[in-house]
Amino acid sequence: MVTSFPPRSPRPPGRARLVLASGAAALALAAGSVVPGNPFGPAPREAQAADGGSTLTVAVAQSVDSLSPFLAQRLLSTSIHRLMYDYLTNYDAKDSRTIPGLATEWETSADKLTWTYTIRGDSRWSDGEKATAEDAAWTFNKMMTDEGAATSNGSFVGNFKKVTAAGPDKLVIELKQPQATMTALDVPIVPKHVWEKVGDFSKFNNDTKFPVVGNGPFILTDYKVDSYVKLKANKDFWRGAPQFDELVFRYYKDQDAAVAALRKGEVSFVAGSPSLTPAQAASLKTADHVKVNDAPGRRFYALAANPGARTRDGEKFGDGHPALLDQKVRRALFMAVDRTTIIDKVFRGRAVEGEGYIPPRYDSYFWKPAAGQKLGHDPAKAGALLDRAGYRKNSAGKRVGKDGRPLDLRILCHATDPNDKAVGKYLQEWWGDLGVGLEVDCRDNVSDPWYAGEYDLAFDGWSVNPDPDFVMSIHTCAALPARAKESAATDNFICDEQYDDLYAKQLAEYDPAKRADLVKQMESRLYDTGYMNVMAYPNAVEAYRTDQIESITTMPSDAGNIFGQDGYWSWWSAVPAAGASDGSSDGGGSTGVLVGAGIAVVVLAGGGLLFAMRRRSTAEDRE
Repeated sequence: MVTSFPPRSPRPPGRARLVLASGAAALALAAGSVVPGNPFGPAPREAQAADGGSTLTVAVAQSVDSLSPFLAQRLLSTSIHRLMYDYLTNYDAKDSRTIPGLATEWETSADKLTWTYTIRGDSRWSDGEKATAEDAAWTFNKMMTDEGAATSNGSFVGNFKKVTAAGPDKLVIELKQPQATMTALDVPIVPKHVWEKVGDFSKFNNDTKFPVVGNGPFILTDYKVDSYVKLKANKDFWRGAPQFDELVFRYYKDQDAAVAALRKGEVSFVAGSPSLTPAQAASLKTADHVKVNDAPGRRFYALAANPGARTRDGEKFGDGHPALLDQKVRRALFMAVDRTTIIDKVFRGRAVEGEGYIPPRYDSYFWKPAAGQKLGHDPAKAGALLDRAGYRKNSAGKRVGKDGRPLDLRILCHATDPNDKAVGKYLQEWWGDLGVGLEVDCRDNVSDPWYAGEYDLAFDGWSVNPDPDFVMSIHTCAALPARAKESAATDNFICDEQYDDLYAKQLAEYDPAKRADLVKQMESRLYDTGYMNVMAYPNAVEAYRTDQIESITTMPSDAGNIFGQDGYWSWWSAVPAAGASDGSSDGGGSTGVLVGAGIAVVVLAGGGLLFAMRRRSTAEDRE
């Protein structure tokens, strides 16, 4: 549920806490995942916090849109919230299967309309209060009753009928209709005793008092707009304390400056925007003490056309070009896009050609258009479509409408993303050959014109979760804003009855194969309407200093990303270089793990099995 436009304990070494998953859950969780132990000895000087502890500094090219989990949509912001707050469930770092989070287990009634979650008893808020089912019930109820609180994640509770805390450890959610996402509710649970004091949820950004009370692996301690976010390790986190004492996200508007800071050892990790450019990655391949991680990403890179901004009750606003209301015009523009050139010249092969809305990383939901459906690169056919739409070339080679006005468009571009700028130049050339003018409007802040509907096209990109519900929900009519020019759950104001019908069906479908087929039908509908055109699935290209970070978990464990994971595994598991000589873990998903000094002891509560194993070296994890 995250986007790339402003459109996710043992105290001293040797101490350990035993966390048990019950019955079958423990058996499922124990396989393949081990909680990392703590480092021994001090971190190198470059990674020292002000109080002498170890600091992991991450250079990012994206700024925070909000520190409120009810409002945030940017990838950086939602990633930070995964560090600050626990969710009912989590995704295993190894293979993205659902595993316990704040809830240790769950069950559903025969009719699938009542879900009961058992809330763990060993999670505490950072102010000492115990985290309970009441906190979870209050979080969901607030989203159900307060429009501001439903801004980012309202789609998850739209089908909720009633949410109650049947006791400190029992959360009960009653549904109007069956809902397939009940083990994938990507909603941060907040402390009721803190958040019930908030007035206007649509305006509160959670940045007025530090430290911020949370129960995740890190605690937010400081924030400066467009500068940095600072977090400290939560030594009492139920899954185990992070091994770095401090985590800092430092904002760099200039990505080359961030890469230079990595070379100098001023930062530990650089994520790019959200990826490094091919030139930057190539230059870092030969840098001392730097490792480049290049893996298939969870994101798509697309063009979004303004379908005519409107509110839920039909009020129109914004100034999107009326030509884009014509499907023939949209299809013509997209048929003039040479995806192969974008992959080869812009991404230098570090991407896969785009087709459907879900990246191939999630193979169950990955969709490809049929041969007769695919909009291939065909400039001649694109020109013919524009002719049929009434936009013919004049003597100067410009496309003009029946009113004699030239077809000139604008595209919103992220100023910090070099890929946007590079693709923008190609679009100016390709569409210029068609006789269509294009202004590439690069801005530091694209949120304001986007939400105001004051754009024609925009570079768009979302990081997709293992469960696709959220990223599909942002194109439903229900996601449209209640009032004009306000932040909303919508991406680019699409409202299509056929798409909405398919969305409702997939949400209620529990059979995995049938649900996947419905999701693919939704992708097909998005493709045919032409308001979204996926150009590429970029790799996650990122780099870190091996003299500051000894090891770090990727997701998935086999060729996965580090920044922007569906969980907190990377930063929680990262081992400071000076203390990694004894080895550390290779996973991040099991809750049935006892960590000692180099020994992992797993207790399977269902079968009473207890065994110990020497933790493997993480050399392979760094490949």
